[in-house]
Amino acid sequence: MKVITTEKIPVKMWLEEIEAEAMNQALNLAKLPFAYKWIAIMPDSHVGYGMPIGGVMATKQVIVPNAVGVDIGCGMTAWKSSLKEIDETELKRIMGEIRKVVPVGFNHHKDKQEWSGFEKAPDIEVIQKELESSRYQIGTLGGGNHFIEIQKGDDGFVWIMVHSGSRNFGLKTATEYHEKAKKLCEKWSSDIPDKDLSFLPMDSKEGEEYFKAMNYALEFAFGNRRMMIDRIAEIIGKDKFEGEPINIHHNYASMENHFGANVLVHRKGATKATAGLTGIIPGSMGTPSYITEGLGNPESFMSSSHGAGRKMGRKQAIETLDLEEEQKKMEGIIHGLRNKENLDEAPGSYKDIDEVMENQKDLVKIKVKLKPLAVIKG
Repeated sequence: MKVITTEKIPVKMWLEEIEAEAMNQALNLAKLPFAYKWIAIMPDSHVGYGMPIGGVMATKQVIVPNAVGVDIGCGMTAWKSSLKEIDETELKRIMGEIRKVVPVGFNHHKDKQEWSGFEKAPDIEVIQKELESSRYQIGTLGGGNHFIEIQKGDDGFVWIMVHSGSRNFGLKTATEYHEKAKKLCEKWSSDIPDKDLSFLPMDSKEGEEYFKAMNYALEFAFGNRRMMIDRIAEIIGKDKFEGEPINIHHNYASMENHFGANVLVHRKGATKATAGLTGIIPGSMGTPSYITEGLGNPESFMSSSHGAGRKMGRKQAIETLDLEEEQKKMEGIIHGLRNKENLDEAPGSYKDIDEVMENQKDLVKIKVKLKPLAVIKG
């Protein structure tokens, strides 16, 4: 851990190198008058909107929409099967069947989907506006870095894993309440170093609405991942899966007690890692992922990285990475890395996941290492 003490509060970092813009964002967080104790920067950190991805910030009495992120509730689910082997022919069949039941990218279901949470939607305009279309979105993967993988664990078993979020609920909630926060901060002439860090007091109408809408988006994201992994398990054979899948968020804010104070912990691209808590830290396409156990380190507000983290932007990856070289990294894996336009999610666009894991040995311990057998990208 490296500590920077040039600002109002320290910045504690679990990485050696960080891009200049992300570093500047971390320093801006440390200038905020409502930030508590210090800012924690995880080893997968890279630039985001206002706050870097892989950032953790605790606040008193305010919430910052851009410190949660635009895909509220984005997270991971994973489920261990009883299978010990799966051949290539069967893998290809399974991947083909998954594509029939899980829409990817901008695609939605053609029919309304059933989910008990629709009846519990809060009476908040941004949620109500999206409620009808969300009935077609639940159980869909989305685009970008969202994925479905079939993996082989070093525990000897086959696993399935899904990375996805809250679809339009999260995006629309984040966008609308960030704009409201900006207007309020301008009205109050608030002392913030970047308008992208505009905040809402938790006791304000806007703060209360955002917190309710955010929590509903978290429920939807949880249900979205659960629906997908259930349908994938049915294709493989539901009798091959026991118990409940692991299902966690890495873009959210929650009320927690740290160092004797009740504070709102914002995790943007960071995973909760309280002592004994099972977590999921995925690698990039073609590299291992990890099932972890939290160590409850108070220095990181009991958090860890949410993945490998990008080392270059999407445009840069497409322009600079070599397609053939990236495809070689995917040998032995069934994948869709077919052309140059797919390079934005190639292994070379991400940090070394093993280095990331090494840098956070004091935050989590590895329970299972998972190697990809087949992957579908959003």
